[in-house]
Amino acid sequence: MTEAQRARSRYNTELASLIAPLRPKLHRYCARMTGSAIEGEDVLQEALEKAVEAFPASVPLTNPEGWLFRIAHNAALDFLRRRRRIQAYETAAGLEMSAELPADADRRIAATASLRTFMQLPTRERSCVILMDVLGYSLSEIGAVTQMSIPAIKALLHRGRNQLRTFAAEPIDKPLPVLSPQERERLFFYVERFNARDFEALRDRLADEVKAELVGQTVMRGRREVSNYYSNYASDLRWRLTAGALEGYAGALVFDNRETAPLLPAYIVLLRWEGDLLMEIKDFRYARYIVDGADILSLTR
Repeated sequence: MTEAQRARSRYNTELASLIAPLRPKLHRYCARMTGSAIEGEDVLQEALEKAVEAFPASVPLTNPEGWLFRIAHNAALDFLRRRRRIQAYETAAGLEMSAELPADADRRIAATASLRTFMQLPTRERSCVILMDVLGYSLSEIGAVTQMSIPAIKALLHRGRNQLRTFAAEPIDKPLPVLSPQERERLFFYVERFNARDFEALRDRLADEVKAELVGQTVMRGRREVSNYYSNYASDLRWRLTAGALEGYAGALVFDNRETAPLLPAYIVLLRWEGDLLMEIKDFRYARYIVDGADILSLTR
């Protein structure tokens, strides 16, 4: 191994140790900025790729958490611009109005608001409210992430909280996508075979070019590699699946048999099919933050 390769390995190890404890917090921010747990994960992945590229030139870091959130913030804005969701920045007029620290009511509203509710806020207000009322950052820390002045942040917090109170009190009219009959049948097949521990039946449905990702851990490609994905589940009987959907995407909701009547699944496994062949498995066993605030639908026959 060359000196450059050893340095890169050291950098990646150090960066991984920084990312691991912050990943759920970073996803909470990205998901609320995009209004989607799945799109938030995409933005987080993009941010982490950028962090890997920038990390060697940024050592030593005096504020690693702030550095990572700054990258995630910019990645979220880039995503919103690409989707043409971002609104033009408001003028600086009136930004000298003040905002007090969040009251308990503001924190409760922000903590319980759905991802789609947050999406109704303008981008800058949304960012400030998430950073302070959801993640607990100070005004100066928010300024470091967003590169905005303290008076501007106070004004945006004031407006954003008022808007969020209004939006949280109103029902969201936008219905969640409904799975087609074909999607439902494939999903129920997967769930029933998994719960019966009939993994050979599931392996028979794998496409040659299938991809399985244990989010945050590893990626497997091709039938041979992905066939091994089921080995751990075969020896671990605690997991039980039910058919469901996350934000309209077909998925298996994963419950722990040791828990009594859990309100939410422990995590979710998203599935993508082409015809009767399984093309992609996205398993959030090691990224359970995905269910936080997401629109999850349980399905029955």
